Amino acid sequence: MSAGERAVETRPRVVLVGPMGAGKTTVAGLLGQAWGVAVRDTDHDVEAGAGRSISELFVDEGEAHFRALERDAAARALADHEGVLALGGGAVLDPETRERLAGHRVVFLRVGLSDAVKRVGLGSSRPLLLGNVRGTIKKLLDERTPIYESVATLVVETDGRTPDEVAAEIVEALDD
Repeated sequence: MSAGERAVETRPRVVLVGPMGAGKTTVAGLLGQAWGVAVRDTDHDVEAGAGRSISELFVDEGEAHFRALERDAAARALADHEGVLALGGGAVLDPETRERLAGHRVVFLRVGLSDAVKRVGLGSSRPLLLGNVRGTIKKLLDERTPIYESVATLVVETDGRTPDEVAAEIVEALDD
């Protein structure tokens, strides 16, 4: 194994992927506490860098501009963050981001339609959910689940489970 490969294995400790409502941000915080490491969320990185919310970026600049910012945020975080990293729900749509995930421990937090809708809420302010929230979430789950599965080294079911239960399963599976 080369030095470059070792570096990938230590950065970050784990990457969480999954759709909105899967609990990535919440579970990332719990994992950070359990392991005593920093937590980073690329959605927060994008907002901090742009000085605007993701909703504002979608409205003002469009989805393509947001996705470019998201790709850059993911690349930076995968290169230099050593703790727990939560990627935005659509980050894995980018082929470059999927390539960068190779060699990392990637956990797909799987959530079903019913739980996702309950967690996100029908009155959601998320830009991709304008209109028929339930229908849009179903479409996103159908389209993105195979992509999440393709990058994952571990799949954890979240339906009907608390964030603590999900985090405990991840800790048990990944503690070395």
